Amino acid sequence: MPREHRAAKSIRVLLAEDQGMMRGALALLLGMEPDIEVVAQVAAGDAIVDAALVHRPDVALLDIELPGMSGLDAAAELRDQAPDCRVLILTTFGRPGYLRRAMEAGAAGFLVKDGPVEELAVSIRRVLTGETVIDPTLAAAALSAGPNPLTARECDVLKASTDGATVADIAGRLHLSESTVRNYLSSAIGKTGTRNRMEAVRAARQQGWL
Repeated sequence: MPREHRAAKSIRVLLAEDQGMMRGALALLLGMEPDIEVVAQVAAGDAIVDAALVHRPDVALLDIELPGMSGLDAAAELRDQAPDCRVLILTTFGRPGYLRRAMEAGAAGFLVKDGPVEELAVSIRRVLTGETVIDPTLAAAALSAGPNPLTARECDVLKASTDGATVADIAGRLHLSESTVRNYLSSAIGKTGTRNRMEAVRAARQQGWL
């Protein structure tokens, strides 16, 4: 949309998406809205805060699984460093645990990518007015799933297990004793109802707890 046809005060949007084709398509489609302007595009999570501080967007549209830093971690940093920027999570992975973590990080909305761009544009406008916008199906799933049963340390240990690391490796990375690592792993396996740590990692990821 030519600039002269835009609203006098466009909604400034930062777009964080690691897939170039998806990022370009979203930027193009959102840019066709008369009151929305994509002022910054980034492909990595650790570039989000710097871009927000430079471009001062009204709304940051963030994917979750990004290189460098997750969109959820970036949302928490934006809350502290750019509190006037509203965060809307847009992801392929509609997992209940992700929704809870997004809300804890200060996100104003959570949508999955299979919706129409018109709905996304409406959601951007709504979060800017102070509303919270959540995909209704995901909201219902999050309520039925309940809270994350894993402690922060159990999550840390499971994350450190994802590349096949040994107990000694994990202990070294997290500055814990090997016996403490084994205790955390055992507890996480029990809470996820799985048989071993790799199954526990998969189960926790499926729920969005990691």
